[in-house]
Amino acid sequence: MIKKQNIMKRAKDVLKIEAQSILQLIDKLDSNFSRAVNLICKSKGRVIITGIGKSGLIGRKIVATLTSTGTPALFLHPVEGLHGDLGIVTKEDILLAISYSGETRELVPVINSIRHIGAPVIAFTGGLASTLARASDIVIDVSVEKEACPFNLVPTSSSTATLAIGDALAIALLAEKQFKEKDFYKFHPGGNLGVRLRETVGDAMITGKKIPKVLTGASAQKAIEEINRKNVGFVLITDKKNKLLGILTDGDVRRMVGKGISFREKTVDEIMTANPRTIEENISLAQAMEMMQKREITSFAVVDRKKELKGYVHLHDILGRGGSVNISLNQ
Repeated sequence: MIKKQNIMKRAKDVLKIEAQSILQLIDKLDSNFSRAVNLICKSKGRVIITGIGKSGLIGRKIVATLTSTGTPALFLHPVEGLHGDLGIVTKEDILLAISYSGETRELVPVINSIRHIGAPVIAFTGGLASTLARASDIVIDVSVEKEACPFNLVPTSSSTATLAIGDALAIALLAEKQFKEKDFYKFHPGGNLGVRLRETVGDAMITGKKIPKVLTGASAQKAIEEINRKNVGFVLITDKKNKLLGILTDGDVRRMVGKGISFREKTVDEIMTANPRTIEENISLAQAMEMMQKREITSFAVVDRKKELKGYVHLHDILGRGGSVNISLNQ
């Protein structure tokens, strides 16, 4: 059995190493940090944060802090991004990519696509000469001398340092935007972080001509054109009475192209996914987001009890892309 003294010593050593790693970041802060704050303050879009593994988990927490303090933010998983979710990104947004090494291979195609869209890129990395750093407009140094792990392998000090820089960014933005206590309560109507949203899907859903939609029997080419035109990553298929029949996503199209499947002379009915995930408009946004997280999806078609299409709701609409609804993800 390990002696109590040894356990306590190891625990204290970890805390000391991580605390020192955070303190050492103070001297590393430079004009790049100010540039990042100014860029985000001037942006008309959102901060799209991406990362994988431990960096992804830290990214999700930073999203929660930003959204709860007045800066619209959204987490984009790099793999999901390549299978359709890049449709949520616009040139008005800012990508914040997190990778301690700066060589995370899953991020490279995402950054290339973001560059094509025209959105600027901020990097949180310890690899100042890395692929990520070279591809970014602004690089924030989050390097640490060593991990708290005795093998210097498990992300401990580095993930803590990245989280701390994320908090520093959120609070700097809070101050620059003159975010007040009354604003905090507006974002958290119950007065505490994590309070369930009271608004309904009907309050946030997209309706009318903004819905990406084609009729059954339409050509596959027409459906793909509608995906491109509406730029939300999918198209819904209905009958003439507006009853929902199926869905076709960016990811579906990419996978078919990868398999060499031709769309020529095919109808959308032949390639769509029938009976897509749906939700009713009286469901709360809190419940909707929980359902998205549980099913690992980012959108729902909104229907009534007769399966008539009413609209759609995407995670970034819940987070406030087009309105005042914002939530904290620290459930």
